[in-house]
Amino acid sequence: MEIREYKTYCHDEIVNLYKSVGWKNYLEREDMLLQAYANSLCVLGAYDGERLIGIVRAVGDGKTVVFVQDLLVLTEYQRKGVGTRLMKALMERFGDVYQMELLADDTEAARAFYSALGFKASNALGCVAYIKM
Repeated sequence: MEIREYKTYCHDEIVNLYKSVGWKNYLEREDMLLQAYANSLCVLGAYDGERLIGIVRAVGDGKTVVFVQDLLVLTEYQRKGVGTRLMKALMERFGDVYQMELLADDTEAARAFYSALGFKASNALGCVAYIKM
């Protein structure tokens, strides 16, 4: 497996990843999704040969804040270290950023995954997250 910058923003590859993990609401506006990729701060892809098997997408200014917007791994490659390698590559790329943030499902698996990477729940830092959709 190789981690490298993802710049092609291939419609079929991106849609395949989102379908694989069941993130359907992103697929309702595919034009918006592709524009979001084009406007991202950084997108890294995980490749098995030439096949895109995972992606991590970040937004932000790259100095004071990086927000991990998406981390997706094809279902057949999950629990094989792909997500960890993607996150570590992103964290290395922005090692000097003041804060790296993300929102995730409140599941034991997500808590364990992100905790192992050094992330803390915002309430553990005396913070709360607010979202308007």
